[in-house]
Amino acid sequence: MDGRSDEGSGNGPRSGSAGPALTGLDDRELVQRHLEGDTEAFGELFRRHRDRMWAVALRTTGQPELAADCVQEAFISAFRRAASYRGEAAVTTWLHRIVVNACLDRLRRERPTRELPESELPDTRDEQRALEVRLDVRQALDRLPEGQRVALVLVDLHGLSVAEAAEILQVPEGTVKSRCSRGREAMAALLREPTGQP
Repeated sequence: MDGRSDEGSGNGPRSGSAGPALTGLDDRELVQRHLEGDTEAFGELFRRHRDRMWAVALRTTGQPELAADCVQEAFISAFRRAASYRGEAAVTTWLHRIVVNACLDRLRRERPTRELPESELPDTRDEQRALEVRLDVRQALDRLPEGQRVALVLVDLHGLSVAEAAEILQVPEGTVKSRCSRGREAMAALLREPTGQP
């Protein structure tokens, strides 16, 4: 992975994006340019990775508004602490770590869970069942210990490799594998419960 990325959206530069001088740089070069005072460099990093970071935040929090807040906090933190990026991992790994930490911090502060607004309830029976399944999965995921939940979100829901998840969580790969395995077993047991409740 060379750090050059449009993985955030898969659509390449958007309107209002940085000029070719920045879009041709890889992520590490953009961080360096930001540290050197280039006022547009960090904006390009944001444009490249905001969608993917929002997807991680959404899967971690389960709440679109909270996910957006967490991504905003994470990018502000990354902007302010860019000098803490040591270059040992990909910039995306560094950003994932910041986003996941922002989500976990907010979730710790904001538990209990919120009710689903009525405006989001589907009208048809098939949509109702799909919503029930998603809610059952979300509820089961929320009942897992934090380490298992975050490992599953990164590996199973977001599709990161075990090595990438280990880097983000700053734990050994074996720990991620173990957390995923235990989390999957616990999820299966929770989803087999007749009501989704103990």
